[in-house]
Amino acid sequence: MKYKSKKTTLERAYNIIKKPITTEKSTNLQQFNQYSFVVSKNSNSIEIKNAIEMIFKVKVNKVNTSILRGKGKTFKGQYGFRKDTKKAIVTLDEGNTIDASLEIK
Repeated sequence: MKYKSKKTTLERAYNIIKKPITTEKSTNLQQFNQYSFVVSKNSNSIEIKNAIEMIFKVKVNKVNTSILRGKGKTFKGQYGFRKDTKKAIVTLDEGNTIDASLEIK
C-alpha cells in the first residue's frame, strides 16, 4: 500500500509524536539504534518518519508501527475500555542518536 507523501509542518510533527516510551524493553532497543514513541492514531509511517527527522534532526532508516488495543476495565462497577494507542519503533541510520532524556513539549 502506497501512502501519499505530504509535506509535514512543524506543528503537525509535534501533533504526530506524542511522547517517547521509556520501558525496560524500549531502553534495551536503543543499543540497536531503535527508539519507541507513542504516536497519533491517524498518522502513517511516512508522516512519522518526516516528523522524527524534523524534530530530532536525524536520518531515519525504517519505521514499524503497531496499534495497541485498549484493555477492558471495571471502574466503580461500570465496565469500559481504555483508549487504543499507536506505537512506532523508529530505526535510525548508523551514527545517529536521540538523547533519551529529551522531552517533547
